[in-house]
Amino acid sequence: MKVDLQLDGRLEDAADRARALIALGADGLFTFEGPNDVFLPLALASQVVTADLMTNIAVALPRSPLHLAHLAHDLHTLSRGRFRLGLGSQVKAHIERRYGAEWSDPVGRMRETVQAIHAIFDAWEGRAPLRFQGRYTQHTLMPAMFDPGPHPYGRPEICLGALGPRMTRTAAEVADGLLVMPFNSARHFRERTLPAVADGLAHAGRDPAQLRIYPQVIVGVGRTSEELEAAARGVRGLLAFYGSTAAYRPVLEVEDRADLQPELATLARRGAYADMTALIDDKMLETLAAYGTPEQCAATILERFGAHADRVCCYFPGYPALDEHIADLIRLLHAVQPISPERH
Repeated sequence: MKVDLQLDGRLEDAADRARALIALGADGLFTFEGPNDVFLPLALASQVVTADLMTNIAVALPRSPLHLAHLAHDLHTLSRGRFRLGLGSQVKAHIERRYGAEWSDPVGRMRETVQAIHAIFDAWEGRAPLRFQGRYTQHTLMPAMFDPGPHPYGRPEICLGALGPRMTRTAAEVADGLLVMPFNSARHFRERTLPAVADGLAHAGRDPAQLRIYPQVIVGVGRTSEELEAAARGVRGLLAFYGSTAAYRPVLEVEDRADLQPELATLARRGAYADMTALIDDKMLETLAAYGTPEQCAATILERFGAHADRVCCYFPGYPALDEHIADLIRLLHAVQPISPERH
């Protein structure tokens, strides 16, 4: 199984950080939409490492599909054909209050965004004139001076982040890859995600091989009691943050902990972050994250996703994961023989 790691840290250190992560054995790097631009660190990394690169995710709704197409085209060039464009919708409060953009019909808008980018790529490849006319976006003009032409490495993959059944079905219908949200559990993935994938593929008449599944996993790794305690604190903090958001309530519902979401949300509004973290008990820690030694974390990841994915995105939130433990985890996952994932 291949492993992608988060390219984190300061923007000015992105190149050095990329080298360090690839030296640990990582197959690829991904960025979050955080305090820095989501694309620029990957441009810097592309100049110093040979690795797969991905936005995971870039928030799509405030951006034009044409802007996204140009960014994907250019990063695919810089990375010599190793870029994947990972897109997500975010939630209403962020779209309206942080980005100052319009929020409506996120599933419909994300569908059109992916379809529009594909139409733009088709125009650049010379396959069809640009005549995309959707409900939310229209693209019908592509003068030659703005057309980069066919890509020397072919079109990059477009992946869609999804949690709920409607967005998951949409990803299976129109995207090249599904980014499985990190706040997840084996049961939710099995009972909610995979059936929605199967529905979407069937509705679109697509073969399962046309959709790649990219699980994202929150990892708390250590060997000593002190390391594991620090990892648990960091992971609990992120799980509490995710769990306070109504969009992630379905995962808690599946695990019979729906009551936890409003309680976490109330504490979040008060800024009572320590109390939020305390609500994530050991069972929730082990259910929603991969936690333990590198061997235990690798076993958890393979048990949850090994039959459905041949690579995984790992990140280590809020604690200083040791490089040697990350390298051990990667080595253990690499040791698993490649499979033909069951994507249904």
